[in-house]
Amino acid sequence: MGAYYDEVEIEDMVWDASRKVYHYPCPCGDRFEITRQQLRDCEDIATCPSCSLIIRVIYDPLDFEDEDEQEEEQEGTPYLKFYNTVFTILHSIDS
Repeated sequence: MGAYYDEVEIEDMVWDASRKVYHYPCPCGDRFEITRQQLRDCEDIATCPSCSLIIRVIYDPLDFEDEDEQEEEQEGTPYLKFYNTVFTILHSIDS
């Protein structure tokens, strides 16, 4: 891989819960992005979708090792997900 624009600590990045990505400002005006899944897979390169710059993310892979199990527990069972989806659809029809 070519040269990195910068090396950035994960603590200096911002977590966007709605998009499920960490991001960091890019000089082009957009932002570098990396997902938790990429970090779990030991990928440390955040890319900018608007330009060719990349940064190396400095982090401890062990901090992301057990997140799959934690996320599954937080999301609930498939039945609960289905119920919530149906409830949302029915509620939007009534409105």
